[in-house]
Amino acid sequence: MRVLVLWADDASPNLGVRALGSGTAELVKRVWPDAEVTFQNYGRRVPQLPIGRVRSLVKERVLGRAGMQKWLAGFDLVIDTRSGDSFADIYGTRRLVVMSTVAEFATQAGVPVVLGPQTIGPFDSRSGRAIGRHSLRRSALVMARDSASAGQAGELGRAPDVLTTDVVFALPRPDVPRTRDVVFNISGLLWYANPHVDSVAYRDTVTRLYRSLAGDDRRVTLLAHVLDSDNPDSDIAAIREFSSTVAPDAEIVFPTGLDDVRETVASAEVVIGSRMHACLNALSVGTPAIPLAYSRKFSPLLSDLGWTHTVDLRTSDDPVAAALGELASPTLRADAAALVERAHATLAVAEDALREVA
Repeated sequence: MRVLVLWADDASPNLGVRALGSGTAELVKRVWPDAEVTFQNYGRRVPQLPIGRVRSLVKERVLGRAGMQKWLAGFDLVIDTRSGDSFADIYGTRRLVVMSTVAEFATQAGVPVVLGPQTIGPFDSRSGRAIGRHSLRRSALVMARDSASAGQAGELGRAPDVLTTDVVFALPRPDVPRTRDVVFNISGLLWYANPHVDSVAYRDTVTRLYRSLAGDDRRVTLLAHVLDSDNPDSDIAAIREFSSTVAPDAEIVFPTGLDDVRETVASAEVVIGSRMHACLNALSVGTPAIPLAYSRKFSPLLSDLGWTHTVDLRTSDDPVAAALGELASPTLRADAAALVERAHATLAVAEDALREVA
């Protein structure tokens, strides 16, 4: 069994993308233990698949000089992750078109394409909706990771076959002692100018939150979840600046990889995170997490799992007070344990659906 996983991998500097890739591979291995999994992503290209531009893909489809269709036909199954949240037009239509074109050409190569557990939508443009509708119609199996995504898919004429959750819950749980108190993930994406939240307000929020925690004698560890790369929104630069100006005495963890970051969050009493997968990594190992949400991908996924301890940076009048209020909740740890049970049960539905496809 040869499985191609699109738009995720196990070596990305974004540890959320690594969690997506490794979690998808783990899901595959649960169904087909001897499966050979190949990753294809922007930072992990093969010469047969010219993913830089739509024009290059179409040219290769017509001329076939690089052997793209033959290469795609060599797989028994394609799982299209869309990087977890890119099956939408919020990042522009170019990204959506490239990803959708690769999926279409895989289908034309005779390989079933599964839309793996992911956020679907939003599609705010007419062209985005048309592309989304086509991709949904052509998929052999559609899996949404939250009910809002299921609704988006239904509006485009193809209700998902499976409503499940994020594949991070398929990853093994590390066994480490709880040696840390509060692990605080600060996002480089939000630290600098961005289309999601006001970066000045974000800096003020995380600064006031850190000082409140320190004033309450909480031991705070600063955690990066997107590592150094060509991508300007690396968490490392933001944390270095935050440490030098606000938190010179705080422990800093720049993880070496996915296993390291999961061991770090497993060692904490609680995680406060601006990256969704920093929070999901924590919750999947049983550590309570308080997300500082900046987009719609957070709340539906977590609410479906019964997790209500989320602070929305876009709508909260006082996100610091809200986060401290959630931190004081007496049910945090019990709620986290219940969430893990629900996540494992709903992910089993995805396993059963995969067995029927290939």
